[in-house]
Amino acid sequence: MGIGKVRRLGVLTGGGDCPGLNAVIRAVVKTAVRDYSLGVVGFENGFGGLLQNRARDLSEKDVVGILPRGGTILGTTNRDNPFHYPTIVNGEKVFRDVSDRVMENISIHGIDALIIIGGDGSLSIGKELFEKGLPVVGVPKTIDNDLSATDQTFGFDTALNTATEAIDKLHTTAESHHRVMVLEVMGRYAGWIALEAGLAGGADVILIPEIPYSIEKVNAKIMERFESGKKFSIVVAAEGAKPVGGDMVVQRMVPDSFEPVRLGGVGNLVGRQIEEGTGMETRVTVLGHLQRGGTPTAFDRVLATRFGVASVNLVMEGKFGEMVCLQTPYIKSVPLAEAVGEMRVVPTDSDLVRAARQIGISFGG
Repeated sequence: MGIGKVRRLGVLTGGGDCPGLNAVIRAVVKTAVRDYSLGVVGFENGFGGLLQNRARDLSEKDVVGILPRGGTILGTTNRDNPFHYPTIVNGEKVFRDVSDRVMENISIHGIDALIIIGGDGSLSIGKELFEKGLPVVGVPKTIDNDLSATDQTFGFDTALNTATEAIDKLHTTAESHHRVMVLEVMGRYAGWIALEAGLAGGADVILIPEIPYSIEKVNAKIMERFESGKKFSIVVAAEGAKPVGGDMVVQRMVPDSFEPVRLGGVGNLVGRQIEEGTGMETRVTVLGHLQRGGTPTAFDRVLATRFGVASVNLVMEGKFGEMVCLQTPYIKSVPLAEAVGEMRVVPTDSDLVRAARQIGISFGG
């Protein structure tokens, strides 16, 4: 698919929702219209809209007031991979490559380039579409902060603030009732939310996927606090935390999804083991999708806006197959081939981990 002068731009949001998506959409539309006099087409519900030709024109009027709104006005989904699309044949589910339909619908709308806002799964599809001939630019999005090619993703700061506020609230009831409070947070296979929220909220134990834990060491930390007169403890557990020699707790499997393995349940497991091992009353809070919702923080609004502007500029510079990224303090770009497939996890020797250990936080390992 060749490209000459860009006149119309497509945009979609894929994967899970995330605070700041609307800020990106707003920046894309305003930059495209104001600076370059482009038409903008938004595809609804991620790649599903691209496959089913659910699209609408976006003007500046359509993005008025959406900067502080969570979620995405375009809708999203973590299914509908056009290169691995489920169809029923003779009563059985089979997966087919229907990516030609994407190219057809792009052509129907006269779109010259597509901006894909998403995480590793969505951007991996973007890379394949680019290799198929579609001019694509990617924008990184995930609350998990686990994309290796950018210093930070928008949405992470909002999720981090939500988790920190939850820890603050749990502190008061933990102290009042002399309980152990376990907070399970998101993050998949990376412990960034748990680590930074635990540091910011004054947790006593932080469990992350990168450092397998021993429940005996966790209980020893809690009992050490109890015996020193501290009758409560706060434990923050990333959903991907796992015991030494054990596995992550899987809530369920969703085979057709970008994220087929749904983690969850480690908080309840750890809470039960703490209560059995220490005799202390223990309560578990699973923060869940609260971390995905709500008004984005100022940091996320600014980063998302910078990403949206930069993505349109990349299109107009003809730099396709690239993803915008934060290389502090600058917004730059990297090839999609380098941006996907490698997860950014917490280095076990990082300054954050060392600082946590030095102020007395236990990782159970």
